[in-house]
Amino acid sequence: MALREIPVEELQLGMYVSKLDRPWTETPFVFQGFILRSEKQIDVMTKLCKKVFVDPEKEDMSEAKAAGSAANIRGTTVYKVSASLDVELPRARSAIAETANVLRQISRDVQVGGAVDGPKVKQAASDITESVVRNPDAATLLVQLQEKSGEAFNRAIHVSVMMSIFGRFLQLSRESIEQLGMLGLLQDAGKLKLPTALLEKRGALTAEETATFQTHVDHTVEILGKTPGLPHDLPGLASLHHEHFDGSGYPRGLRGVAIALPGMIAAIVDAFDTLVAPPPQGKHMSPSNALNVVYKGRGSLFQPALVEQFIQCVGIYPVGSAVELNTGEVGIVIAQNPLRRLQPRVMVVKDAKGNENRPYKMLDLSKEPKATPDEIYRIRHTLEYDAIKVDPRELFL
Repeated sequence: MALREIPVEELQLGMYVSKLDRPWTETPFVFQGFILRSEKQIDVMTKLCKKVFVDPEKEDMSEAKAAGSAANIRGTTVYKVSASLDVELPRARSAIAETANVLRQISRDVQVGGAVDGPKVKQAASDITESVVRNPDAATLLVQLQEKSGEAFNRAIHVSVMMSIFGRFLQLSRESIEQLGMLGLLQDAGKLKLPTALLEKRGALTAEETATFQTHVDHTVEILGKTPGLPHDLPGLASLHHEHFDGSGYPRGLRGVAIALPGMIAAIVDAFDTLVAPPPQGKHMSPSNALNVVYKGRGSLFQPALVEQFIQCVGIYPVGSAVELNTGEVGIVIAQNPLRRLQPRVMVVKDAKGNENRPYKMLDLSKEPKATPDEIYRIRHTLEYDAIKVDPRELFL
């Protein structure tokens, strides 16, 4: 069936937008062709386009109804970037360093049967929240470039930052963002009670090992339940990040709206981080491949509308991701372009022969810089997060 041209005023939830009257790269949409699942998407289309082309064969009104609950998961707090990247980087670095110290202490305390210092965790999450609210790219860049040694330790910081950033994108209240930050730091604390050999095992787990691994959720609930100074609902929320939208998760097999919003957010962020993290606990995928996996889990593992929001939040080229340019040069995405997600700001660190660039070259792809007289710079594809090493202290942006 042929595509149908319609004015943007006639767009409805459930329609499949296949083509625009302008290049996709001039819009904030990650995918070139998708089902409309929120009123916000329609609003953006209305502002950017006069007409679009829809595919009637791919229309899915029933799914749009289910996924149209995006309005129910978004808040009303509007955040604006109040600090430039170079100004926010040292403040974000300080917040993350202090959080790392807190997590080291938690690890020592839990392993000897002690209690978690609730007020210190709350302060750490508050500091991360403040930085993320001012400029989310700074904390993202730092956690992506940090060394991946001590995987579980670094993952807690990464997940916390990502959950905070997602909360900001969803326009949740500052208090809710801070709660997400705490959740990211503590929801896997129970893994400290598991055998090290199990956590470091590469390859598939046996049924018995899987059952043992899944007990980390109960351990976390127990640890947080005995921790003074934390929000009273945090232990319960920490039990949700392995629950699935279709009820196939653990430990309780909850489904749909029975999973609180922070738990659904945690499930998506934890899954994405596992996919991009290196072994033994990660799959070491490129960000774009990981986003595709998360997208395929919509409606089964994850709340559909929330997946759409997460993909819009992260972007196809996430901050901190390594990318290869059409020139063969390799760089790191250092800032998003909200209106042109496919054209971020890139710091080129290696030339086409693999030699290190000094000083690093900065490219704002939205300004279409020339690679040659006849060709502009473009991103060819993403690489694994640790494909190139850059010391965050060398970032003078």
